[in-house]
Amino acid sequence: MNNQFKFVTLSTLLALSGPALAQDKYTVALDGTFAPHAMPSLSGGVEGFNVDLANIIGERLGVEMDVVATQFSGILPGLAAGTYDFVVAPTTITTERAESVLFSEGYLNTDFQFVVKAGTDDVPDLEALKGKIIAVNKGSAYDSWAREKGDEIGWTVESYGTNSDAVQAVVSGRAFANVAGNTVSAWAVKQNPAIELSYLYTTGLVWGMPFRKGDEALRDKVEAVIECLKIDGTMASLSEKWLGVTPAEGSAAITPQPGFGEPDFAGYVMDDHVPSCE
Repeated sequence: MNNQFKFVTLSTLLALSGPALAQDKYTVALDGTFAPHAMPSLSGGVEGFNVDLANIIGERLGVEMDVVATQFSGILPGLAAGTYDFVVAPTTITTERAESVLFSEGYLNTDFQFVVKAGTDDVPDLEALKGKIIAVNKGSAYDSWAREKGDEIGWTVESYGTNSDAVQAVVSGRAFANVAGNTVSAWAVKQNPAIELSYLYTTGLVWGMPFRKGDEALRDKVEAVIECLKIDGTMASLSEKWLGVTPAEGSAAITPQPGFGEPDFAGYVMDDHVPSCE
């Protein structure tokens, strides 16, 4: 039995994708208020990690990318309605979502990360936060998670109207730490030398790009570019630019997955292609 891997290049995928994908522009959507992934630019429009990522994908495919900034709540319904060709907003791959949309492989880990005042001793685990005040953005996933952990860990949770306010509570000494998404925390630290990154709570979840069910050819074509961006260091460069963080070994930003889609989720297709930039 021949177990040799097949190298599938970007040009090959373009050739095989057929007339249905022979278009010169893709309309893609993201949330324009989710810094550092997309946020208003001083020069107008939006900028951020995912804005750059979308435009680089367009450049590699030789197509124009019409990046639409809108509310996240309307993005997946807009994809289903055909308003968008695919979604470039950070979207957590979950079992429930994978039943209704087709995901690319993950390109960033989405974890919980604590921020503390600069110079604070290392926090090795959650138990080290016993008796501490933890500031969170009111109503966020981090708020509910921290409160659920309250009795177990023995910390006190204080909620603030924005994550920026929660971070300021740390700076002013009203709270020991703030917990938020790892990329949001990295962005906050990049902007403020008075704080630093601390304990990272790993969720095991990743962000992927959603496509419509049945659009496997388009998904595979875009994913081939994503794999290349992991291999050639572009994804790591975007992380360093927008997050101030070099991706860890084995992280989603630098580790191509076998097959197409995210393993262990609906829509994943296992094949023997080898990720390549050739």
